[in-house]
Amino acid sequence: MATNGYEGVLKMIEELTTNAGQIQDEVLREILSRNAGTEYLRGFLHGQTEKQLFKKNVPIVTYEHLKPYIDRIANGETSDILLAEPITGFFLSSGTSGGQPKMTPVTSQVTKNCELFRGFYESPVIKHFGDINQAGKRMELMFARPEIETPSGLKAASVSTSIYKESKFRTILPKLYTSPIETIFCPDPNHGLYCQLLFGLIQRDEVVTIGSLFASTVLRGIKFLENHWQELCYDIKTGRLSDWITDSGCRNAASLVMKPNPEQADLIENICNCKSWEGIIRKLWPKARYIGCICTGVMRQYIAELEFYCRGLPLVSAFYACSEAICGINLEPLCKPYDVSYTFLPNMAYFEFLPVENDHDESIDMKKNDEDTELVDLVNVKAGQCYELVVTTCAGLYRYKVGDVLMVSGFYNNAPQFQFVERKNVILSVDQEKTSETDLSKAVTEAKALLDPLGFILTEYTSYVDTSSAPGHYVLFWEIKGKEGKHCKELDPKIMVECCSRMEESLHYTYKIYRKRNIIAALEIRVVKQGSFEALMDYYVSKGTSLSQYKKPSCIKSEEALKILDSRVIGKYFSPKSPL
Repeated sequence: MATNGYEGVLKMIEELTTNAGQIQDEVLREILSRNAGTEYLRGFLHGQTEKQLFKKNVPIVTYEHLKPYIDRIANGETSDILLAEPITGFFLSSGTSGGQPKMTPVTSQVTKNCELFRGFYESPVIKHFGDINQAGKRMELMFARPEIETPSGLKAASVSTSIYKESKFRTILPKLYTSPIETIFCPDPNHGLYCQLLFGLIQRDEVVTIGSLFASTVLRGIKFLENHWQELCYDIKTGRLSDWITDSGCRNAASLVMKPNPEQADLIENICNCKSWEGIIRKLWPKARYIGCICTGVMRQYIAELEFYCRGLPLVSAFYACSEAICGINLEPLCKPYDVSYTFLPNMAYFEFLPVENDHDESIDMKKNDEDTELVDLVNVKAGQCYELVVTTCAGLYRYKVGDVLMVSGFYNNAPQFQFVERKNVILSVDQEKTSETDLSKAVTEAKALLDPLGFILTEYTSYVDTSSAPGHYVLFWEIKGKEGKHCKELDPKIMVECCSRMEESLHYTYKIYRKRNIIAALEIRVVKQGSFEALMDYYVSKGTSLSQYKKPSCIKSEEALKILDSRVIGKYFSPKSPL
């Protein structure tokens, strides 16, 4: 987007957020007028399109409710059983946060919305950082995955892969990005990552922004660079791509631009060959203005380590979207990553919100069923309240629970702003207690503070409930890294035991009561060796998850994934006593 175009988009955002209520009603009216005659909606609305009838009769659903209809279309039935507009394909979710990947329909309207959305979320960034498209190139780590062909002939692909396949993207790629298309579609993610870093280093003087879809992928790139910088420098020095990169597309792309550059190689080698990699991103790419990646939700755990590597460069979470719906944008890209709020765009879907009660509030005996709770419209949510997001889209999702819990942080004009709280379905539970992703994150944050003064960083964690013995207990896998050359072997076991205690003390009231009554056994931390979470990522990628869309699960549900981490455990520690 040209610099002179962003002001027009910002003006459009003002109009959308000012007239949010009216636009929401128009979006719902358009969706219902088009689709009321479909097999799915006809059973609830009988051809009618009134909003109140929709709210009264159409049920709140999850993916499992709509899956039979989506499967029927994928297997060859006409799309009008679910929506009137022809389906052009399917988006595949990553499958790492909730189990199996989900397929959601794609239409020409969905594609138009995606193009429009890019202008919406890029405009605030341009306002604060200038037009990076005119200033230089983006070093963005991007990874496509093979499409799946359904029996109907329709293709299913991740959102990012769908974008990379578009002719418009391929046209702008050479001018705006450092990575050739061959490296993005390389079948081996490690070969693709090596080449993307190589091209990013060769063009380091042109790079004005660095990023990927998620913070975890950016960190994966930096850690990969730590392990391969000498080899990368040798390739730059000699002008030849390493022999282990066997992908023909990558080799052809490299042959077109690589030539011996000893001076550049020596400069990069001097930067990388240092005691500490603090601020390494700024040193390697001195013209970079910010790091662009999602740092909210489960990605919050990577903020501290990313800030170590980028030291002073802003971390920008520009938007909030998912495979099912486009939702909101960050109007304040310079805000601290922990404080990011997303302003919802009322023209992208019809949004409703299911109030979420505090599971740990002792005054609540029983949580209401969704059917007994009236959903709240976008403009009627209340500041400070948490809600589960429910969307109705032009692509056949009606009153669909996305599974995200959001908190209203304020309003921009008449449109609410939300902070991401957690995934609804990611919890630990041994008995009747429920520990949410937020509960877990808070407890880990309290515990890892014990490591910082000793020169150690918690770089990754995940969890699961071990019920192999009675009573069951919570298990945390921690990957720890030493600063300034320190080795994890120097870490005092007593500190790790204290971390277990600190976690238990930080968990909610119900957990502590159950612990005291021996309904739950002592919390355990298993320290894994360096690279364990990269191996976990590799496993999910090998199963079809796009590296661009990989979100490390907060709770491990796969037996194979569990074996990967358990095989790399180098220390086990338990809480010595029940929390007070």
